Amino acid sequence: MIAVADYGASNTQSVLRALRAVGGEAPLLTTDADTVRHAERVVLPGVGNFAAARRRLDETGLGEAITEVARAGRPVLGICLGLQLFLAESEEAPGVAGLGLLPGRVARFQTQLPVPHVGWARVRLTAGGKAHAALAPAFGSGGDEAFFYHVHSYHPADVDAARALAEAEYGSAFPTIVGAENVLGVQFHPEKSQAAGLALLRGFACWTP
Repeated sequence: MIAVADYGASNTQSVLRALRAVGGEAPLLTTDADTVRHAERVVLPGVGNFAAARRRLDETGLGEAITEVARAGRPVLGICLGLQLFLAESEEAPGVAGLGLLPGRVARFQTQLPVPHVGWARVRLTAGGKAHAALAPAFGSGGDEAFFYHVHSYHPADVDAARALAEAEYGSAFPTIVGAENVLGVQFHPEKSQAAGLALLRGFACWTP
C-alpha cells in the first residue's frame, strides 16, 4: 500500500488520482500516523508554507511516522513542498527545522525573472540520476531530459553532487530532483506533468531501493 500523507495540503487529490492511474499498489490518502508508519511506501505531497506544513506534521505525528518509514529503508517520495520538508531548513521559515531526510536547504529564487516560477521546465538528469532506477521510466531508454511542470518560489540548495539527481533552470540552475538511498524528492508536480509525470510516479510505485 502507498500511503499519501494528508496534512491539509491542497494537491492531495490530484496526487491520489495520478497514483491510481499508474496502477500497482493501491494508494491511500490518510491523516493517520500509524497507517503511514506501516505503509510499504509513502508519498508526501505539498503546496503551501514551510512553517505551517512542518507544524501540521508535528501536530499529527505524520512527520515522525514518515521519518520512521525512511529509516526503515522503505521508499519515500516528497513532491514540491514535500521535497522541501525533507531538507534541513528553509529560508521561508528561519529557525524551523525540516525533517532532515535529504541533505541541503531551501532557498528563495534570486533572479530578475518573475517569482514564483510557474510553468514547464526542462529537467536534465545528472550522472547519479541516470543511474537511479525510479527515474528511468520518466526519461526513456538512454534519455537524460524531460519536461515537468513547476510552481514554486523556493528551491533546494546546497545539495551535494551525489544527491542532486536532476537540475532545471530558472535564471540559474537548481536541483529539482534530490535523492539519498530510499528517499526521493521532486520540486515539480508529477501529477500535473502529463505522461512524463505519470511515468515517474509509476517508477516510484515499482521501485525497490
